[in-house]
Amino acid sequence: MATTETSNLAVLVDADNAQASVIAEILGEVARHGTATIKRAYGDWTTSNLAGWKNVLHVHAVQPIQQFSYTKGKNATDSALIIDAMDLLHGGKVDGFCLVSSDSDFTRLATRIREAGLIVFGFGEQKTPKPFVAACDKFVFTEILGEPAKKSKSRKATNSMLRELLRVAIASAAQEDGWASLGVVGSLVNKNDPSFDARNFGYKKLGDLVRNQAYLDVDERRIGSGGSMVHLYVRVKEA
Repeated sequence: MATTETSNLAVLVDADNAQASVIAEILGEVARHGTATIKRAYGDWTTSNLAGWKNVLHVHAVQPIQQFSYTKGKNATDSALIIDAMDLLHGGKVDGFCLVSSDSDFTRLATRIREAGLIVFGFGEQKTPKPFVAACDKFVFTEILGEPAKKSKSRKATNSMLRELLRVAIASAAQEDGWASLGVVGSLVNKNDPSFDARNFGYKKLGDLVRNQAYLDVDERRIGSGGSMVHLYVRVKEA
């Protein structure tokens, strides 16, 4: 299901595997997709490990959920978060979930939520295992939050992975003349790679990214009364 500004979202944070320094930016991203009606952070708040989180919880109205580590080597925090998520899922009071963690243990949870027809947004570091990333509808790497977009040394915008993602999406969305709506292309790319984000490649928006790909043509088309709205179309340049 798609989200809107009125969608109710549950933000569940694995504080053991997330950075407190970007929680404001994460909540800003969440606000683009709906309203965070539930905000909870899970961890053992009696330890010093979560000291950084304690300073930001109240500022952002995030409810700390205490979970003691009963057995060494077993992650009770993950279990508590998953149990609460399933309660919320069956309670029917939310339209989607935002899972904040770099831990692959939440892969099955994300899959189960999507099986129920709800949307899942994931937030984690670039080290997040691919299965968890792929299990989400959209996954945002937290390294791109809170600072100006920078060119990624490991994923330059000219690399073959990006080119192939765009080429396949454009071919799927193209009209008979070869032009494809950039909005549709972006949706298709995201379905193929939930972690896709123009900011991963050093650009603030998808439009900026495609304009800087030498193998693409970009066309601005004005529509609406007086041409007040601009829609971008793209196509792969002929060899």
